[in-house]
Amino acid sequence: MFENLILNNLPGNKLSYNRSNNHRKVYIETYGCQMNLSDTEIILSVLSDFGFNETNIIEESDVILLNTCSVRDNAEIRIYNRLTHLKKFKKDNPELVIGILGCMAERLRKDLLEKDKIVDIIVGPDEYRKLPSIIENTFETGEKGIATKLSKIETYDDIKPVRKNGVTAWVTVMRGCDKFCSFCVVPFTRGRERSRKLENIILEIKELEQNGVKDIWLLGQNVNSYSDGNFDFADLLKNCAEAVPSVRIRFITSHPYDLSNKLLETISSFKNISKYIHLPVQSGSDRILKLMNRLYSTEQYLKIIEYARKLMPAIGLSTDIITGFPTETEEDHNMTLALMKEVKYDSAFMFAYSPRENTKSFSMIDDVNSEIKKRRLEEIIGLQRKISIQVNSGLIGQTKEILLESVSKKSTDFLMGRTDCNKSTIVPKYEITLKREYKIGDVLDVKIIKANSATLFGEIVN
Repeated sequence: MFENLILNNLPGNKLSYNRSNNHRKVYIETYGCQMNLSDTEIILSVLSDFGFNETNIIEESDVILLNTCSVRDNAEIRIYNRLTHLKKFKKDNPELVIGILGCMAERLRKDLLEKDKIVDIIVGPDEYRKLPSIIENTFETGEKGIATKLSKIETYDDIKPVRKNGVTAWVTVMRGCDKFCSFCVVPFTRGRERSRKLENIILEIKELEQNGVKDIWLLGQNVNSYSDGNFDFADLLKNCAEAVPSVRIRFITSHPYDLSNKLLETISSFKNISKYIHLPVQSGSDRILKLMNRLYSTEQYLKIIEYARKLMPAIGLSTDIITGFPTETEEDHNMTLALMKEVKYDSAFMFAYSPRENTKSFSMIDDVNSEIKKRRLEEIIGLQRKISIQVNSGLIGQTKEILLESVSKKSTDFLMGRTDCNKSTIVPKYEITLKREYKIGDVLDVKIIKANSATLFGEIVN
């Protein structure tokens, strides 16, 4: 999964989904992956029914909530640093309620209450329905509130998320993970796998299409494990593609063990299913993969890639790679580099291993020193940058269909869109000759004229 700080509260944005009769204000910061962003939309829906509107001005809030991630140590360090910054708001307003939500709440509830006295409430990812009553009790009594029990059934299937304006929407189709990779905290912070009903997902995406959404991501810790009775993820994807033919369908994240030929064949059969798969490999060494409990070999992984490219030669592929896992040797590291050269990923999320409590690998000796981890990570990043430049440069001169998604981060005179294989592409907002202004949501043919390791640049040809 992508791990970034997601800023949902941009100053000056009008929060048009707020209700006029709600009088309390909540400020939410979301950290981590798309699943956390989707969860924030659920949280806002739950709170809205109990008198809360979202605010993007932290100083005017009655409640500050941090929706957190625990996948890696750095993610937790950022939250602790953020809590230090929030102390001034608590000092200025002693009635202010500050809460930690999500994965970090589940994993570190005791530490958060004991070490960070400004934290008033802690609510895990399966307890968001209780959030209004917990907040209310803290307002009335000043007591700390905690709810972190994991559920085997909670999917929030009956809650309609509060959606932000835009052409892209996130739809969670399943929660939790049963794989128990030896380095991963997700089964301990998100619980076991459970899936939403297919018919409810279809109803949701149809409504999104009616509301102008043109790009839908189906989310899950392991979407390939989706199961609704007799329906698997390939069935869900097929039904979604048929239900909203004008909408581009994407998904994340896939576990290689569960990625079937049926799923690849489904992706290749529908024009509106994005030809892109995020498929974490983690290591190119079979010995390390076994220690990680990844349940596949590099040979099996490469067969998936081979069949995917046979069906879809232009498919976009990204991955996750962990370097410096316990006992990793130079030979293991070189195997990872060799696999990267063979696959030629479009992009990768690359990390040095950090031990996580409760995981099986936490009991292993972290015997790869930090300098070696740093050097190996730099080599992996350097190689991927070269591969990405090579892959992207090969698209120069080609014409690609682009869905415009947002204003460019570097200039309001340009817009950012994505290709079918999920490559960020920057195009001019204005066409001077035709005196035409393009807007978010437009689908355009774009000729690629320049590329770097992360981005394509193009000119509109229609």
